Amino acid sequence: MSITDRVAHGAYRGVWAVLRRWFRVSDEPPTLPTPGGEPLAVFRPAPGYLRYLTLQFWVALLLIDGLILLGWIAIVVNEPVIGAMLALPMLIIAVVPDVIAYVVLHLRYDTMWYVMSDRSLRLRHGVLVVHEMTFTFENVQNVSVQRGPLQQYFGIANVIVQTAGGGGAAHPAMAGAGHVGVLCGVANADALRDTILARVNASRTAGLGDERHGKSL
Repeated sequence: MSITDRVAHGAYRGVWAVLRRWFRVSDEPPTLPTPGGEPLAVFRPAPGYLRYLTLQFWVALLLIDGLILLGWIAIVVNEPVIGAMLALPMLIIAVVPDVIAYVVLHLRYDTMWYVMSDRSLRLRHGVLVVHEMTFTFENVQNVSVQRGPLQQYFGIANVIVQTAGGGGAAHPAMAGAGHVGVLCGVANADALRDTILARVNASRTAGLGDERHGKSL
């Protein structure tokens, strides 16, 4: 990690500490009821997911800041005095949103938690508004893996969990519309999907002897 990266990371951790106190955001994972003392699996998106988000951030930053720079250059060429007067405001317009976007990106990553018991799955993220979804495995209808070329490059994928009535395609966000939830940026997506499907089957067939197999239930 370079000196610049260490300074940026240290500044972010300071901002995160302040926001956590202001908005009473817990840096602990959510919990699930575990009758009988069954174990809980607590995990978060893989580090590759943060790199994936960071790449998107830098691409958007270069595009937006490039347009701002081109606009300022055009002003300088046509009106040098006005261009000189706008130099500082244009710099602020370019830099301040970038800093805010950088903090928001890391906050998004740092507040994402996934908790799984033998009977249910809970997803949580958010600072100003905390979004939390809980799925009981007996209600899950479909579990699938979604990955694009860029996600594959970073070694991550999304696991999409859908319950009865969810409908439609899942949006690549923490929580989808209605009864769809997405575990974003996990490194072991295929294995996680199979684990969830196994628990779905177990929850539905307990005592019935009618276990079903497949990716879609």
